[in-house]
Amino acid sequence: MKKNMKLGVALVTAATLISGGAVATSASATTYKYYIAYQGPLTGDNKQTGLDEIAGVKYALALYNKANPKAQVGLKQVDDQGSGPGASVVAPGTAKDKSILAIVGPAFSGASVASFPYYKAAGLPLISPSATRVTLTDPSSTDFGGPVFHRLPSKDDKQGPALAKYAIQGVKSPVVYTVNDQSSYGTGLDGYVQSALKALGHAAVGTDSVDGTNTTLDFSATISKIKDSKTNVVIYSGYYAQAAGFVKQLRNAGFTGIFASGDGTYDPGFIDGAGDAAEGARLTASSAVFQDAGKAIAADFKKVTGNAPGTYATEDFDAANIILSCIKKGNTTRAKIQKCINTGTFTGLMGNTIKFDKNGDTAGAGFINAFLVTGGTIISKGQI
Repeated sequence: MKKNMKLGVALVTAATLISGGAVATSASATTYKYYIAYQGPLTGDNKQTGLDEIAGVKYALALYNKANPKAQVGLKQVDDQGSGPGASVVAPGTAKDKSILAIVGPAFSGASVASFPYYKAAGLPLISPSATRVTLTDPSSTDFGGPVFHRLPSKDDKQGPALAKYAIQGVKSPVVYTVNDQSSYGTGLDGYVQSALKALGHAAVGTDSVDGTNTTLDFSATISKIKDSKTNVVIYSGYYAQAAGFVKQLRNAGFTGIFASGDGTYDPGFIDGAGDAAEGARLTASSAVFQDAGKAIAADFKKVTGNAPGTYATEDFDAANIILSCIKKGNTTRAKIQKCINTGTFTGLMGNTIKFDKNGDTAGAGFINAFLVTGGTIISKGQI
């Protein structure tokens, strides 16, 4: 898509919630012959990520349906609450719904692993905008999502070193403490962060694991260890809902050093939850800022969806467009769309070339961007 494209479209999508294996469609929704789905956390503690992501899918569908009025494609929403147990509830019904040709998602790594058995058996193609755990595309791992799984972001073996480097940047004599949320994503990222810190000559003086399912957790024990170790840099690997509570307690306890975290915290919901305590937080993500595509398209995105482009909007927009371009070419079975995704070469919003390798990673992917919370807003600081 060119930045100067004249846009003026109406959003025409079906809003369908899949829960407990059943499909419930609102009375006013249009019935389509073909659907794509979005899977991610649409309710629960991390719902803001899902709401931001699905807006990118909706915008892509709006443009597609405007341009193809005789071959409309609908949207079904699969709410896994960003968890493995949640995905285990909704994935079976989604896999059995033959009207769904492909899925944008799952958004989270743990939910992806829990979903794979059902989607592999059903041959349902997936393109994740944000699941970064390395093992998802490792054929030697039991987490491997092939052949149906594909993803757009760089893996955590790229993000971990970038996060470690950014966290200590400009810090004289950094003393680092790492914390993870025990999730498949958090523990994996934390491992790469710790390895990178050692390579940089600043091995973590301590590390702790906390229960990531408890967003009201009392972090006093962990914070006590951090203060005792004279730490001036804390790196948290986990998701934003708990990261918000952690950094608030950390700041209230008098910690004035650097707080850094990965793409699980890269969400406006982190700022909403942490308030002033989020100020100065250093975040990383393999995500391009949608607004960089131009003011006109960003304004139209908000007009159509009712929301400004948020977290991973670019990647969701690109993932949806890849699937829709395959449908437009006449690929209207899961097997044909799978082949189209596997063999095709696509162009992203930013003019980037997207092509998947045999394991589902984006060939040539590797960029990680730095972000800084400034004045209550997440500001892009460019590539690390």
